[in-house]
Amino acid sequence: MKPTGFLSRSLLLLLAVPLTACAVGPDYHQPAAPQVALTPTPLPAQTRPAGGVAQVFAPGADIAGDWWRLYHSPELDSLLSAALAQNPGLRAAQATLLQAEETERAYAGTLLPSLSAGFKAERGQNSTNSVAGTGAATSTQPLPAYTLYNASLSVSYALDIWGGARRELESTAAQAQYQRYELEAAYLTLTSNIVTAAIQEASLRAQIDATNQVIADEQQQLGILQSQLSLGGVAQASVLQEQATLASSEATLPPLQASLAQARNQLADYAGVLPGNFHEADFTLAALHLPATLPVSVPSAIVAQRPDIQAAAAQLHEASANVGVADAQMLPQISLTADLGHEAISTGDLFMPQTLLWSLVAGVTQPLFEGGQLAAKRQAALAALRASGAQYQSTVIAAFQNVADALSALQYDALTLNAADTAAAAAAQSLALTQAQYRLGGQPLSAVLLAQINYQNAAITQVKASAARLADTAALYQALGGGWWHRNDAGASCCGVIP
Repeated sequence: MKPTGFLSRSLLLLLAVPLTACAVGPDYHQPAAPQVALTPTPLPAQTRPAGGVAQVFAPGADIAGDWWRLYHSPELDSLLSAALAQNPGLRAAQATLLQAEETERAYAGTLLPSLSAGFKAERGQNSTNSVAGTGAATSTQPLPAYTLYNASLSVSYALDIWGGARRELESTAAQAQYQRYELEAAYLTLTSNIVTAAIQEASLRAQIDATNQVIADEQQQLGILQSQLSLGGVAQASVLQEQATLASSEATLPPLQASLAQARNQLADYAGVLPGNFHEADFTLAALHLPATLPVSVPSAIVAQRPDIQAAAAQLHEASANVGVADAQMLPQISLTADLGHEAISTGDLFMPQTLLWSLVAGVTQPLFEGGQLAAKRQAALAALRASGAQYQSTVIAAFQNVADALSALQYDALTLNAADTAAAAAAQSLALTQAQYRLGGQPLSAVLLAQINYQNAAITQVKASAARLADTAALYQALGGGWWHRNDAGASCCGVIP
């Protein structure tokens, strides 16, 4: 057989080595979703009506990718559009995903044979002493210089008979999958935080308005008392009491204003701009509409929809693959190398049959003594697998807690808002009646002051209850995954669609 024919057949055989052999180590299977009720007690069909709205629970309903549009706030939509385009944390997560995907693509090439070509030109001259050592006639004249040309083709392949390389690729792919879901988690966290911060801003503005209204009423009341004092109708002590009440109300205003400024700065941070460059519209509770229908996903859907659960599953998958990598490292490693080339002293003769050079090398390496390293690495991989399994379980429990918390909160929010509405209406009516009776001499000043305090507290409680209902609605959408499977604007179209 001619060497060239033998080498060609050897190369074809090397390239045709099957890559589908069984891989050592455990095959990954994601744990089954828990089949349990979402809340300790059965979920009602809807919440109690509050503020004119009863929120209806819709089991199995899908979630829109832009769920925040259910608040029907153009200001909120505008802010979220700007934040999704500018937020540096989201861009960092996108770049990290791209890095992981390219690393996966790069590692996939290690499963294929490596082919390289080379060309070398060497200029040299032999010593007469080296020729003398052979017994040939020598001369005092230097030997002529020569040029040697070499063209070669080299193929090498490490046979993955135990599947170690495939397990490493599996691990790398799981890392990329983890980054995909980390991006989705960053997207969900960002959008949810913006909605919650916008509601917080609206709540603070409403609290400031209520406090300003109370301050205006107390200023009016103080003016009346001062007029009565000048006419001798009341004692100086009454005026001083009202001044103290007014000052106490005014003291509650700066902390609210400071919190409002901080909320605006937080929104600027989410939007990816400096506070001095943040000029988005203000948010008010009146401009935020409460979603009337709320989705309630089944447990298996929650597991599939939550990006943090899927990220934990990817880490579990990676840990499982790494056990196979550790197993394969303890077994024999087989490699094949083939070289084909020509070497001549002139380019014209470079590819002549007599200038052919070739070699085919097969090698087997079996670890015999590594100081316990390989066994320890395998035990470490098994420990990492157990840790990832426990972390996955913890993530699932926390996710179901989030859903249960949000569903329970929404039911109690309606009750709280009902009570707050009733209390605010009664306090306003009581204040108006007490003020009228005081002007007619039917009530002492202390009664008016107490009614003012009660009204202020009731108005602020009403605002907080209304804002809590809006915020807990956003918390439910976040707990259910936020509908990311209906979007492709976060660079995660590779994640697939939830079945």
